[in-house]
Amino acid sequence: MTETTLPPLTDARAIRVTGGHRLEGRVQVQGSKNTALHLYAAAQLADEPLTLTGVPVIPDTQVCAQILTSTGTPADVRGDRFETAPATAWNPRIPDGPGGRIRTTAVMAAALLARAGRVTFPLPGGDAFAHRGIDRHLAAMKAAGAVLDVTATHVTARLSGRGPAPFTTDAMTRAWGPSLGATVTAMLLAARAPGTSTILHPNTEPEVLVTAELLHRGGVGITWEGSAFLRVTGTDRITGGAFDVPPDRLEAVTLVLAAAITGGTVHLDDVPVTMFPAALVAMLADAGIELHPEKGGTFARCPAGPRPLHTAITTATCSDVQPQLTAFLTQAHGTSRIEERIYSSRASHVGPLRAFGAAVVADGQTITVHGPSPLTAALVDGQDIRAVAALVIAALAADGTSTVQGLYHLRRGYSGLLARLTALGAELAVTQ
Repeated sequence: MTETTLPPLTDARAIRVTGGHRLEGRVQVQGSKNTALHLYAAAQLADEPLTLTGVPVIPDTQVCAQILTSTGTPADVRGDRFETAPATAWNPRIPDGPGGRIRTTAVMAAALLARAGRVTFPLPGGDAFAHRGIDRHLAAMKAAGAVLDVTATHVTARLSGRGPAPFTTDAMTRAWGPSLGATVTAMLLAARAPGTSTILHPNTEPEVLVTAELLHRGGVGITWEGSAFLRVTGTDRITGGAFDVPPDRLEAVTLVLAAAITGGTVHLDDVPVTMFPAALVAMLADAGIELHPEKGGTFARCPAGPRPLHTAITTATCSDVQPQLTAFLTQAHGTSRIEERIYSSRASHVGPLRAFGAAVVADGQTITVHGPSPLTAALVDGQDIRAVAALVIAALAADGTSTVQGLYHLRRGYSGLLARLTALGAELAVTQ
C-alpha cells in the first residue's frame, strides 16, 4: 500500500497514527450526523422546497438523498446543503441496498407511509455493534392505523384510510428507556394526522428536539409535557424553507477526548457549551474534563488528567461517546466501570483496545478499565463508527506508530475528523 499525507480519505484503507503529540488549537465541527439523518426523513413531509444547511458531508447523506429521490422526493446534495423538492408521485418502496445501510430506515419509512399510505422497507442497517429493534416504530405505525406484514427481512405497512389517524403510542422500550428513533417515527406520522396525537414517554435527546423544531416551523403543532408525553397536532400542509443543522456534539466530544488524552486543550468554534446535554457534561466532568464557554464556542481541558469513572450510560448521546471515553479512561489512575443501558451490547472496541495494552474487559453490559495502562503501537481494526474513533484516540496516546483499519466506518460518521486532528498537531497518514 502507498502512504499519503492527509487528506484525501475517499479511498483510504487505513490510517497510521504516531502517538505522543500534544493536541492544541481550535477547530470547526461538522453538522450533526444523527440529527441530519432524522431531518432527511422529515423532509419527505414538506409541501414546499426545503434546504438543510450545514449537513455532514458523509456517505450516509448521499444514501439518504438516493432513498428520497428513488421513493418520490427529489433530493440533491451540494456540498453541505441538502435540497429537496415536493414529490409529484410516490414509489413507496425503500430500496434494499441503501435502506440496509442506514440506521434510520424505519424513520424514513414512517414519513413515506404518512405521505403515500403504504410502504415496504428492509430492516435497518448502520453499525452492527448490537441488534436494533424496531418494535416501537412498528407500534406507532399500527397505532396510526397501519396494517403490518413483517417478515425476517422486510416490513410492509398499509394505511386503510387516506392517511394516518390521530393516535396514542408509547416510545418506552422494555429495557433501554425511551426510543429516540421511535419518537421521531411517531412525530412524523402524527404530523400528517388530522388531529392531535399523543406520544407517551418521548425521548428528549437533541435529535428529537431539532426534528420537532423543523416540524413546528413547517406548521405542525408541538406541545411538550416534559418527559411524560408529547402532543403533535397534524396538518395537511407543511411548509419548507431553510433550516440549519446544529453542530455535531459527538464529533465535538471525540475531539475533546483526543486532545485530553494527549494532555492538550481544544477550542470548539461556534459550539456553545449549552449544546451539550447535561448528562454528557456531568459525565465528562466526573472523568476530569472541563468545558468552558469562550468566544461563542467551548474551551475544553483536562487540567488534572483523566479520573476514573463509575457511571451508567442512560442516554443515546452518552452511549455514542462511550467507546471514545473508554479509550480515554485507559489513562486514568484507578478503576473505571461503565454500564451500558441503551444497547444490549456495545463493546466492539474492547478487544482492539487490549491490543494496545489496555487493561479493559467487557462482562455483559459492563466495561471495566484498570488504569493507567502504558499503550504501545498496534495494528487494529474497528467495526463501527465510534469504535474506530476510540482506536484513533488510543493510538494518539500510544508509544510508536499504530495502524487503524476500518476507515469506511469512520467516514460514515465524520466528514473531516482526521484533518481536524492533524490541524491540532496529530501526526497522521493514510494508506491507499
